[in-house]
Amino acid sequence: MHVVYVYGTFYLFQSARWVQCRGPGLRYIPANAPADTVRLRLENTLVSRVPRAAFYNLSQLRFLWLTYNCITSVHPSSFLNLRSLHELRLDGNLLSAFPWEGLRDAPLLRTLGLHNNRLSSLPAQAALFLPNVTYLDLSSNRLTMLPAELLNLWFPRTGREGGLVKIKILGLHDNPWLCNCEISMVRSLSMSLGSLVVLIDQMLTCSKSIDGPTVEVPGKETSHCIWLSVKPAATTVISSLGSNVILRCDATGFPTPTLTWIKTSTYSGCCPPDTPENIEPLPRNLKSCKYVIIFKVCVCGG
Repeated sequence: MHVVYVYGTFYLFQSARWVQCRGPGLRYIPANAPADTVRLRLENTLVSRVPRAAFYNLSQLRFLWLTYNCITSVHPSSFLNLRSLHELRLDGNLLSAFPWEGLRDAPLLRTLGLHNNRLSSLPAQAALFLPNVTYLDLSSNRLTMLPAELLNLWFPRTGREGGLVKIKILGLHDNPWLCNCEISMVRSLSMSLGSLVVLIDQMLTCSKSIDGPTVEVPGKETSHCIWLSVKPAATTVISSLGSNVILRCDATGFPTPTLTWIKTSTYSGCCPPDTPENIEPLPRNLKSCKYVIIFKVCVCGG
């Protein structure tokens, strides 16, 4: 059954089972879509929010398009019971944040479209919920920083596991990225021979601030951005009191990482997880690919 909902009226056709809802007369997600709906398209409406369990009765839903509406918020549990969902598109809305943890309820999701929204931050934990997504469009937002965790997801440094290798398609263009190693390396690695990552648009731009001038990510700098690698010889060393101990740790990267060693005091509960209060924390944004590594050495008495 093919169902079309326009301006408050359902139109039925003998075809595939899908629902299309559009028009400014619609302000809420309709709750009476057929339970066997496979495709649902909600477009060009005045819908402003996606509530909890909004599609709970549509367990067979595979394609969900919520494009070009007025959506400003999506509840973290909006996708409950959508275990068959393959494609989710929220392009052309007013989202300033997205509940990445909500993707737990859609384990088969492969396509996620967030083009043309107002996203200004991309949390590191987003990588936890995107391992199976092969098409991700974040273009035309307000993103400035790309977490290193996503780089590790898209360009794993370990050997490939058995099974089929899937190409990932990414849309990152038209964002005011800061000029750092992460965004430069995405462009550089995606252009390398045999890369499994394809950028929708190679013309990435970067800027120092959202309001500042934008320039294309320079190709020369991408070759100088080398991933940080830290290899400690040992994480625990046991030695007699008063004897000499040699601690080794190799760290590579470009520019050369700055190494800082911290010796903590002797504690009864060795070793405390917290860093001493007198240690200056790292800045939130490390500019110009600057690496700072702090090694903590706990001295345990006894």
